[in-house]
Amino acid sequence: MADRRFRFAVMAAWARDGADWAAQARRAEELGYATLLTPDTSGTAMPAASLAAAAGATTTLRVGTFVLSAATRPPHMIAWEAASMAFATGDRFELGIGAGRPGGEDDAALFGVPYGSGAERLARVERVLDAVARPPERLFAGTGRAPRVLVAASRRRMLELAARRADTVAFGVPPMTDDVRLAEYVEIVRKAAGERFDDLELCTQVHVVGDEVPEWLSRQMNVDTAALASSAAIAKLSGTPREMADTLARRRDELGVSYVSVASAFAEEFAPVVELLAGR
Repeated sequence: MADRRFRFAVMAAWARDGADWAAQARRAEELGYATLLTPDTSGTAMPAASLAAAAGATTTLRVGTFVLSAATRPPHMIAWEAASMAFATGDRFELGIGAGRPGGEDDAALFGVPYGSGAERLARVERVLDAVARPPERLFAGTGRAPRVLVAASRRRMLELAARRADTVAFGVPPMTDDVRLAEYVEIVRKAAGERFDDLELCTQVHVVGDEVPEWLSRQMNVDTAALASSAAIAKLSGTPREMADTLARRRDELGVSYVSVASAFAEEFAPVVELLAGR
């Protein structure tokens, strides 16, 4: 298995205003996070605007979509957006792309575009990857360097596509997924990636840090608070910073997962783990 160095991201979606958003980005950078990620929903600010502002408020922090919906934009528009973001951020932009999300049909209806079937959306992701890698001749190409691409996936066909085409595979798995189930997802990626598996970065998300699971978060995740608190789900980390770091180190050694995002609500609590592991 390749020598995968840890990097960490903050997943942020909300701010009181632009100044508060910029402050969040600067704080993420101060705490040692590599990347600030933001979602793509009609109820949050447009990712391109938010991420350009975050990059402008920082110097080394990378920024990325987690994830842009291929279901609500034509592929060449996404390629244009990605090239523009790479240009505006000094090549600190990472394109996270996915085929949709729960509730994505509502966004598509709001924007007046067809959501499409699962197969149609998967094919659209592949067309996005083609367009980003080889933009049409007349399309603005930014710096001329394609951004790093993350593909979020949970189903087999999407995992296999991510394994073949992405730089980073993000496992968009159910909240109660444990290491045993995660290993099954990783094995799908390993088989589909073949020789390029060692070059892939594997990503998981931490939604809860500590023993307390806030009620608002359990509702958002649609899980039982007590069940999540007592589970071995990869979405939750608890213990001392050293114990949490050891859990992530073991997961990397066994499964290859080296890129971990954490919800912004827990960015401060998780920072000691970042200090222990980032770049190692």
